[in-house]
Amino acid sequence: MIEMEEKLVQTLAEMGLTISTAESCTGGMLASKIIDISGASDVYSEGFITYSNDAKMKYLKVKEETLDNYGAVSRETVLEMADGCCKQTGSDVALVTSGIAGPGGGTPEKPVGLVYIGCAYKDEVTAREFRFDGDRYEIRRQAVDEAISMAVEMLENQ
Repeated sequence: MIEMEEKLVQTLAEMGLTISTAESCTGGMLASKIIDISGASDVYSEGFITYSNDAKMKYLKVKEETLDNYGAVSRETVLEMADGCCKQTGSDVALVTSGIAGPGGGTPEKPVGLVYIGCAYKDEVTAREFRFDGDRYEIRRQAVDEAISMAVEMLENQ
């Protein structure tokens, strides 16, 4: 059975597209999972680990007002991250993550396990909210798997 990350690389190659990533809570795990696949060098352009708000603003052009009003872990922020990632890299597709992997850092409004994933392709930028369970590693792993699935789904629906 083909793994989802293999399907992503294969689909991007078949469509002649490139992808870049911008990660906060997953800290490079998403890029690594894509790059683990043979053929990734033909489709993977570059990636950012934008863990701090300053990095999100500097590299992805996320607006300070967005971060002030909604926080780093929000639909609004990942939408801007995805859009900024495409614009900054020139890639056809951007896949981004921002969340609270724990064990600390959660609040009643934004608990540990809350992750937003954004994907941009063509003129479409989407974001989804997820609530994952588990320890820090498990939350990050689930976010990576969902991000890859989200990108495949977006490309297949074109």
